[in-house]
Amino acid sequence: MFSYLKKSCLLTLSFVSIFSVVHAQKSKPLFDGKTLKGWKAIVGSAPYAIENGAIVGTMTKGSPNSFLVTEKEYGDFILELDVKLEGTETNSGIQTRSHYDAAGNKGKGIVFGRQVEIDPTARAWTGGVYDEARRLWLYPLELNTAAKSAYKSEEFNHYKIECIGNETKTWVNGIPVAYVIDTLDKTGFIGLQVHGIGANLKLDGKKVYFKNINIQTENLKPQAFPKGIYTVNLTPNTLSAYEKSNGYKLLFDGKTNEGWVGAYKTIFPAKGWDIANGQLTVLPSNGAESTNGGDIVTKEQYAAFDLSFEFKLSEGANSGVKYFVTLAEKNTGSAIGLEYQVLDDERHPDAKLGRDGNRTLASLYDLLTAKKEVRYLRPIGSWNNGRLVVYPNNKVEHYLNGVKVLEYTRGSEEFKKLVAISKYKDWKNFGEAAKGHLLLQDHGNKVSFRTIKIKTL
Repeated sequence: MFSYLKKSCLLTLSFVSIFSVVHAQKSKPLFDGKTLKGWKAIVGSAPYAIENGAIVGTMTKGSPNSFLVTEKEYGDFILELDVKLEGTETNSGIQTRSHYDAAGNKGKGIVFGRQVEIDPTARAWTGGVYDEARRLWLYPLELNTAAKSAYKSEEFNHYKIECIGNETKTWVNGIPVAYVIDTLDKTGFIGLQVHGIGANLKLDGKKVYFKNINIQTENLKPQAFPKGIYTVNLTPNTLSAYEKSNGYKLLFDGKTNEGWVGAYKTIFPAKGWDIANGQLTVLPSNGAESTNGGDIVTKEQYAAFDLSFEFKLSEGANSGVKYFVTLAEKNTGSAIGLEYQVLDDERHPDAKLGRDGNRTLASLYDLLTAKKEVRYLRPIGSWNNGRLVVYPNNKVEHYLNGVKVLEYTRGSEEFKKLVAISKYKDWKNFGEAAKGHLLLQDHGNKVSFRTIKIKTL
């Protein structure tokens, strides 16, 4: 009898376990294929209808971005759906944890929040993350170019969007695309966007299709990303477990000057730099170069690396992040090295010097001009993301807010020609050192840095 009861209990427990797993993995439809119950249209005049079990939005001339959003708000979830967009000259998106401000846009209303991109254009940023009507691009696919081929034009594409805690991860047709860690928006609605067409009237009448929309909100289990995908981590001065597993380390802990010293010094400057509120700030001194605290450099030297940093400019400010700084020159003023320019292009006169804008923000100072669009910049006083990558083969890339703005190869003939007509022409083998320190410049203006992370390549 006992044996029978034991077996019966084990069978019951096994059944319960199997049921629990199945139940844990079960998602629910957000759209039943027949009605728009639980959804509402806000902002814009693009119509939404149901055709053959799909929600169909139609692009409409004269309308701004339009949205069909859930009446319910969601916190943690895994969302899956299929999307098709007609044409290859516009884009659309899927809002996650988003919000509506009825007073925004002069009373016309505005939707804001993280959006997962649908982009069939040649840019191919499908699956990237855009912060609608707020911080703009968070994760352009310049950060994961291998995923640009995931989208299939004029076909239904399967999206998976995982929002758990502060992490948002996206997949398109099973290919991992974007990974964003962000402390904003713990909850919000889910929305389906029909993009405004502006002056491109031939897009009038083009359609966006959404179907098989399912959501899971309980017993969520994150799906692992393969190693090597770049993460945009907007939590100041932190590294996620995934970033650590990919070899990143912080160069600034948000509290101390550990790992940094003054250029040509053995200790950190006693004045001119401030550490407070998780920020490493060079203090203003009337715009004079290296006359207050002076530049600071890493104690360690680096050869091939992937460096990211956030910076915040004050109005009219000038600074820079230099690399391959050897300190061998023993020069006065700022130490010598290749420089990722950090500058208020509108107000600082240096932006108009040099050649063809090669002293503007994110440029390779006095050598190569950053090719950037104004719409990817964030206002003075806001945090911008800088990134520079030096590969073992000496190829170098500069990024600004996730978008690649220039590339070159150290030591190449083209590079040497640029040096020969620059202010560095008298420095032998300028920029070609095998390794060097990283440097934050004191140019006499207030500029703050944080979330400085590096991975050696």
